[in-house]
Amino acid sequence: MRDLTSLPDEILVAEYANGRNEAFDVLLKRHQQRVFSYIYSVVRDNDVADDIFQETFVKVIMTIRQGRYSESGRFGAWLSRIAHNLIIDYFRQQKSENTVSADNEEVDVLNRRELCDGTVEDFLCNIQIEDDVRRIVAALPESQREVLEMRFYKDMSFKEIAEVTNVSINTALGRMRYAILNMRRLAEKHNIALAV
Repeated sequence: MRDLTSLPDEILVAEYANGRNEAFDVLLKRHQQRVFSYIYSVVRDNDVADDIFQETFVKVIMTIRQGRYSESGRFGAWLSRIAHNLIIDYFRQQKSENTVSADNEEVDVLNRRELCDGTVEDFLCNIQIEDDVRRIVAALPESQREVLEMRFYKDMSFKEIAEVTNVSINTALGRMRYAILNMRRLAEKHNIALAV
């Protein structure tokens, strides 16, 4: 078995595409500091940077696994472009959530749902949604449920989850992806709304 750390990115991508998960671990280790530093330098929030960083590598995994990676010789640049696009998406979402014009007389800036106390109906809906989510999570395969609970309930990073569960980061990310897909499928199958 040859030493993967000395191989160029493109060969590591090919190795990973052929099912050698350790190749992805080398790519992650090689690029994680630079990518995270770039994201953090733009968003200036450690939690947001961590989320965008993890989403970046989920996209990388999915693209390579689906055979859609074709940036030969430019893996680092491609990786940075994915992170950059996710940062833009984050700021667009923030802007659209926080934009209200005070010039529009039809809009009362202070009459916003999020500024009000919840109604009894809101309270009951939230209890129902939480109960539905618990039931769906309980129906997941154990490995997916474990990763999902560590990520969302214990606020652990994928690196920490990988260490605790004794799997690669790639496997932890994959289990999370399948957990979310299965939750959506179960919600649709049982006609469960997961939002108010």
